[in-house]
Amino acid sequence: MVQPRPVVAAAEPWTFPTGTQHTLDNGMRVLLYNRPGQHITSTRLVLPVPLAVEPRQLEGVATLVSRTMDEGTASHSADELAELFERDGIALAAGYGARGMTVELEAMASRSARGWELLTECLREPVFPQEEVERHLKQRLAEYEQEQASPGARAALEWAEAFYSPDSRASRSAAGTPETVRAISRDDVAGFHADWVRPNGATIVVAGELDEAATVAALNATLGSWQVNGEAPQSDSPAAIVAGGGPRIRFVDRPGAVQTEVYVGSFGPDRRDKHGWAPYPALGFAVGGSPGARLDAVLREEKGYTYGFRAGFRPRAVGGVFVASGSVRSDVTVEATELTLSILDEVSGKPLTAEETRSAVDYIGKTAPARYATADAVADEAAALELDGLSTEFVSSYLAQLATLTPDDLNAAWGAYAGEPRTVVLVGDAEAHAEGVRGLGRGEVTVVG
Repeated sequence: MVQPRPVVAAAEPWTFPTGTQHTLDNGMRVLLYNRPGQHITSTRLVLPVPLAVEPRQLEGVATLVSRTMDEGTASHSADELAELFERDGIALAAGYGARGMTVELEAMASRSARGWELLTECLREPVFPQEEVERHLKQRLAEYEQEQASPGARAALEWAEAFYSPDSRASRSAAGTPETVRAISRDDVAGFHADWVRPNGATIVVAGELDEAATVAALNATLGSWQVNGEAPQSDSPAAIVAGGGPRIRFVDRPGAVQTEVYVGSFGPDRRDKHGWAPYPALGFAVGGSPGARLDAVLREEKGYTYGFRAGFRPRAVGGVFVASGSVRSDVTVEATELTLSILDEVSGKPLTAEETRSAVDYIGKTAPARYATADAVADEAAALELDGLSTEFVSSYLAQLATLTPDDLNAAWGAYAGEPRTVVLVGDAEAHAEGVRGLGRGEVTVVG
């Protein structure tokens, strides 16, 4: 007997977990996300001090501070701290982005208070031993060499330099260049920490299975006791400035390369765009987010030029960018560059369809519960939005908008930025292909050795 096919019900609307807000004795905000059954507690400490405050000649010092705060304190040596973290199964990491520092701490719920205690020690009394600072300086220089050797990383760095004005911090590597990193001393690292790493304006995000009263009490006893006298100096450094002019192409020469990295970007929206944020993740998916997306449908499935392209919108504090990138066979560099730009151009003349809209909306909306299923994912999203001055209500809001999107909404949102000039970076064999790219007439072509 043939069984009738089951009817699949529509997914229920989903909202981001609701957090509760508290304030510690030292003024730090606390956002708690109680996630029953999540026995690993994820903590994020957000310090909203942008990279633009770094002295121009010492760029990279903020990253070095984030990497060396746990390399010894007034109470414990680097080895002793490492042993304490390991003994209690506590993982600590920190990094610096365009909008500030984020410190990550993962621990079993029963050891979270111990983790906060050790974190407070690293924030309050780091000693930045000379030998540890020098070790991390060498690591950063080696990391920079790796970035230059990787076609994808090199393309991203070259694109930022070409796209943003030299006055913008966004035009240069967040972790510094060899020239600036080599100039950093141990005293510079300690001085940046003293000036900028302080509880004023900071936010703590904690997600996991929580007893909220006990959690707040433990945070008050640890991070809430962190005090720094005085106010942090203010910066008048400019925000990200987009370089003017028309379309331009940089070709980074890699003689004999068998592949070419193609990296295309233009100005785009931030999360406060007048169209709302929801159309832009959907557009990214439809244009370059799946094997059936417009870029892959032609470049991969039809032509066989690439293993796959990626595309999407990346918001910044003010404005953002649209980026599409991927690697193609070297022998089709010219054709693939033209096809990539043509496909992006054609979105306005060949509007997105109802099927493309439904596919993008379904994927982004219906995978949201899985994307935010773990405590660390909830904490990461809350911390990232906090640096942008937004709450996690933003996620629920844009997902609700997402469910209502029509093809007209997507096409209007794409049209708002479709006319922006594009900056293109190619990393490959310039001697073999630069002249062919010039012949496309897509903008001035500069070869970088």
